[in-house]
Amino acid sequence: MKKLFLLDAYALIFRGYYAFIKNPRINSKGMNTSAIVGFMNSLLEVIRKEQPHLLAVCFDKGGSQERSALFPEYKANREETPEAIRFAIPYIHQILHAMQIPVIEKEGYEADDIIGTLAKQAEKQGYTVYMVTPDKDYGQLVSPNIFMYKPARGGKDTEIWGVEEVKENFQVENPEQVIDLLGMMGDAVDNIPGLPGVGEKTAQKLLKEFGSLENLLDNTDKLKGKLRENIEANKDKGILSKTLARIILDVPVTFDEKDFELSSPKMAEIEPLFEELEFRTMLTTLQKAFGVAPVSTQPDLFSLAGQPSPIAGTATPSLFDLAPSKKLQTIKDVPHEYQLLTTQDEVKALLPELLKQKEVCFDTETTSLDEMEAQI
Repeated sequence: MKKLFLLDAYALIFRGYYAFIKNPRINSKGMNTSAIVGFMNSLLEVIRKEQPHLLAVCFDKGGSQERSALFPEYKANREETPEAIRFAIPYIHQILHAMQIPVIEKEGYEADDIIGTLAKQAEKQGYTVYMVTPDKDYGQLVSPNIFMYKPARGGKDTEIWGVEEVKENFQVENPEQVIDLLGMMGDAVDNIPGLPGVGEKTAQKLLKEFGSLENLLDNTDKLKGKLRENIEANKDKGILSKTLARIILDVPVTFDEKDFELSSPKMAEIEPLFEELEFRTMLTTLQKAFGVAPVSTQPDLFSLAGQPSPIAGTATPSLFDLAPSKKLQTIKDVPHEYQLLTTQDEVKALLPELLKQKEVCFDTETTSLDEMEAQI
């Protein structure tokens, strides 16, 4: 089956920003690029690992008119968007345009509604769909051919949730019950009230007993004490909360394969953008992910002096490219012995010996194998 990847832009942008909150990515110009770096790490990870042919990035636009009409307080408790994220959005749009990645947005709808609508349409056409997001609400959409795809973060590997993973993580009988769960317990992030006094554990217990929010509300006589009192007094609030939590599946968008095909990026547009943002390592990562070469004709720091400028569209020669080929060796085929250094004097004594060597190899311990996120 053909695979379709749909990315929730703002969910990944916010996650990326907060991933670097203790160590913001500030470049030499004072630009906080944390949100851009975090989002691009997720995007390039998907492209590098999955090599998708069909992919789109979906944005919220103007909030959810339908939910706000039902409940004006919907998302009203959210703090103002951090300045670094507001700064990041135009750059992310420019980068996506230069990468020729389809962007889907619809006035009055949120990204999860757009993704839900497209995912269900694509599933009916025989596609396997991966919803790239850390947002738990998407669990309600999971089916045998629709998956949640949670990109790697903080040393944790990528997580892909199918039906069984959703059932296990939410403690439900089927993914559709995620809507009932959210309706009962509410969602503080989106200011969905839920039923007073009902948290996650209680909601899971009630779902096991009654199967749905509606069945619970029809059988409150089986409850006791304060819980019964709270639920009976707030039945309308429960129904409203479930409606707010349900992802809309009739957004006026249409899945057509040709509109979601991934193309080669326009490096002539990407390079100056990445140069401005000082994304030198990320530029290399992008080139490797797409298998493309840089277009710049300017020699870099490692260029061999005296070499003619390369033709546009080819990679700049470097000392590493032009060095004589050499058989790589590892610790397995090089004679060696171990020496444990336990004092400062022993370390100082080793340094002159290292300086005598033609080559020295250092091994470092990092928090991740992802060079864009790893810390020593």
